[in-house]
Amino acid sequence: MAIASTSCGHAKSEQNSAISKADTSVMTDIPDFDADSAYAFIDAQVAFGPRVPGTPAHEKCENYIVSSLRKFGADTVSVQRTTVTAFDGTRLPVANIMASFNNGAPRKVLLVAHYDTRPFADEEKDKAKRNTPIDGANDGGSGVGVLLEIARQLGQKAPQIGIDMLFTDVEDYGTSEGQDSDGSWCLGTQYWADNNPYVGKTRPAYGILLDMVGGRGAVFTREYTSMNLAPDIVNLVWGTASRSPYSDRFSNDVQGAAMDDHIYVSKAGIPCIDIIEIANPQTGGFPPTWHTLADNMDAIDRSTLKAVGQVVTDVLYSEPATQP
Repeated sequence: MAIASTSCGHAKSEQNSAISKADTSVMTDIPDFDADSAYAFIDAQVAFGPRVPGTPAHEKCENYIVSSLRKFGADTVSVQRTTVTAFDGTRLPVANIMASFNNGAPRKVLLVAHYDTRPFADEEKDKAKRNTPIDGANDGGSGVGVLLEIARQLGQKAPQIGIDMLFTDVEDYGTSEGQDSDGSWCLGTQYWADNNPYVGKTRPAYGILLDMVGGRGAVFTREYTSMNLAPDIVNLVWGTASRSPYSDRFSNDVQGAAMDDHIYVSKAGIPCIDIIEIANPQTGGFPPTWHTLADNMDAIDRSTLKAVGQVVTDVLYSEPATQP
């Protein structure tokens, strides 16, 4: 993903009645998100090597995600395939992975993460290393790790709503240069948005994208584009965080705008937000390991995984079965 622009401010905490509040009285028995388990799911991905589309490591990761979802009891698991052309003319295979849990529920929420990794470490200070693929432990691996741990929990205890998951492909094979650079990112999600399986009321009520959610000491601001696309959902998630032990990890400041998958999910008719580290104090933007060879397992913080994973779990298991 790329930084599209930057904005600063402070968000109001009110909720719109169109989105239900996450009220723990709805379901008090909320699973305990296991950060060690999420960490292990990230480690397994990194062990395959850089998951660049069209490589054996990418294929192994695809198979790993699919087999994990089936093992955890997903009602359906499918892979949407196509081929796209990257900004540099490279033809890339796409494999978007989709799964559904508690599929018979009248109301659904969509969780999203990309699993491909950057084919070049273009943010490396050493220019000689900039064409090296990255491990993508945080950028790619962390969102998938959190989703797989939530999937494991869903297999043990279903919430009152249905949960769909979308693992997107060819998200990170873009460029920040040129007039049409924005459209060079999220190629798998762009295709999915034009060919998604939802019709009418089958669409999830909203979506939550997890991207770079494992960095050391990460604090998550309200991402600017999410506030424009789906402010009620931002309020729902950040409001849930404010009532949790992890309130210090979710800032009410509005900072940064990411060119990311949530934009195209929203265009498909599912209002979607992005939980992403985009205001790191060291860089003023993405974390210092972003698009570098330092984005390895050393960059992953279990306490960050716990904060994000538990807040999202709290939201899901506190949702009512139908919209009030």
